[in-house]
Amino acid sequence: MSAPLIPPQLTPKAIILGIILAMILAGANAYLGLFAGITVSASIPAAVISMGVLRLFRDSNILENNIVQTAASAGESVAAGAIFTLPALILLGYWEVFDYAWVCAIAGLGGLLGVLFTIPLRRSLIVEQKLPFPEGTATAEVLKVGDSPGRGLRILGLAALVGGVIKFAETGLRIWPATAQTGLISGGSVFYVGTNLSPALLSVGYIVGLNISVLIFVGGVISWFVAIPIYSALFMDPATVAETDSISLAYSIWSTRIRYLGVGAMLVGGIWALISIRGSVIAGLRSGLKQSTAGPAPHTDRDAPMRYVLTGIALLVVPIFLLYQSIVDSIGVGLAMTLIMVVAGFLFSAVAGYMAGLVGSSQNPVSGVTIATILFASLLLLWLSGASAAAAAAAIMIGAVVCCAAAIAGDNMQDLKAGYLLGATPWKQQLMQGIGVVSAVLVMAPVLNLLLVAYGIGPASDAQPNSLTAPQATLMASVADGVLGGELPWGLIAIGALIGAAIILVDLVLEARDSAVRAPVLAVAVGIYLPLELSVPILLGGIVAWLVQRQSQPKTGSGPGILFAAGLITGEALLGIVMAIPIVVSGNPSVLAAPETLQSGPITGLLILAGVIFTLWYTARQRTSEST
Repeated sequence: MSAPLIPPQLTPKAIILGIILAMILAGANAYLGLFAGITVSASIPAAVISMGVLRLFRDSNILENNIVQTAASAGESVAAGAIFTLPALILLGYWEVFDYAWVCAIAGLGGLLGVLFTIPLRRSLIVEQKLPFPEGTATAEVLKVGDSPGRGLRILGLAALVGGVIKFAETGLRIWPATAQTGLISGGSVFYVGTNLSPALLSVGYIVGLNISVLIFVGGVISWFVAIPIYSALFMDPATVAETDSISLAYSIWSTRIRYLGVGAMLVGGIWALISIRGSVIAGLRSGLKQSTAGPAPHTDRDAPMRYVLTGIALLVVPIFLLYQSIVDSIGVGLAMTLIMVVAGFLFSAVAGYMAGLVGSSQNPVSGVTIATILFASLLLLWLSGASAAAAAAAIMIGAVVCCAAAIAGDNMQDLKAGYLLGATPWKQQLMQGIGVVSAVLVMAPVLNLLLVAYGIGPASDAQPNSLTAPQATLMASVADGVLGGELPWGLIAIGALIGAAIILVDLVLEARDSAVRAPVLAVAVGIYLPLELSVPILLGGIVAWLVQRQSQPKTGSGPGILFAAGLITGEALLGIVMAIPIVVSGNPSVLAAPETLQSGPITGLLILAGVIFTLWYTARQRTSEST
């Protein structure tokens, strides 16, 4: 009896489409991450787009679609690692623009290491431990029912159009402001409340769900409703507080002091994640090495050969050493930096892969482990070479490589889970992950420079009112500069660490009670260092997801709601990039602004957001089978 035919996977059309989507979605997620400090998985929208395009070919199949989404999600992950760290070099003044060669080297080397680091772990985490990998499972379900993806593609396209039009009206024409906010001063305490009016943030909340959305908002409550009022009342001059605008004062206290609570919570969260999975990391290594010496395996269990993996890691380490050595101009310090990167990169890639298997890519502790890496690297560089601008930049670059590796590790494991459920060949997916990484890094520097010139990166100003805040990168810069400058508020970091430890204890209690609700510390830490205005629409999106689930919508994570949410994010992000072009060409950030007679207040934006909320809820309630 002849063996069943294996459908072709690495076909030219699948590779080309995967490369194109990796570039497009990398750019879109770069914008979203700089704007909101959060990125979302590109797997499901990429799968839907792939099904819509490849069905135009007579001989397309499900494994080709899987290959396409594998490359696309790799591009999105590289974008996350890059935008969480590299803008810190702009904020520190070490770079004036994003140098093409440097961005390609840092993001590319980190991303490829992330692919290689996770190969030995695939069999243990996916096959033997059978971790759920929620996004990977949802992607597989979308692909399984994707024989006629017409309506799903229409939902995605319509939502992208809606998101783009709203973004153009808000940021381009400036018909309404981006934020509805107010504040007051009472009893010497500063209080602030506000919400961003972005449909993309609403969509992020829908995708991550109510549990995580609530935790992010709780982090915002800790910062903005507890810490800022206490700090202003106890540690500031009452006369200064009374004479200052409440909104600007609240933001000033948060940006200079309170967000360091988030640093402490992230440090604890990253270390705890590493401790929690130490056994699984060892088991994964043993399983991967054992499999590499075994006999022939079925195609569904063939990883890239271990000798190639180890050789590839060794070859990538050499240019990383040369990169670091060129910054610090010391072979010894360069070797120390390289050692930190390799050890931290592998351990934290394993953490990211394991956590993605448990709770999904959106709850991965990438920010926490990167901050931990940068803090440790900064302390070591302070000891080895003293405080300098080069040392701060070197610490950021160590963190950047580790962040890119960890970001791509978690998302790649989700893709390999989808492939496992579909009967794909692992080494072909792993090869496509590398292709997706290389494709994304080729466009990363131009996109980042376009956004930098058009909007600015960092705190908003009169000259750049729509500046992209880059929350993670701002924190990375503060940590590196603070350690090497001796100005890091260690007391606030310690308090944040205690908050993180308390959240971990709560999560352990919930786990012991087998609760359906969990409290991952990194979700709260994200909320602590995000502006409150970003947490509010994320919470609203989580509430919409909860309402849909209560109304018996099957598989919300892979239904029309997820496609509509992904379309809103994609449309808003891509329009943000497109609008940057005339701003850069003209040199005028208001070049697209409508006449003042057409501009209105935040009420218009609130009404528009309410309409988007209703549309998302209504669309998500449709039967999943109708969307594919």
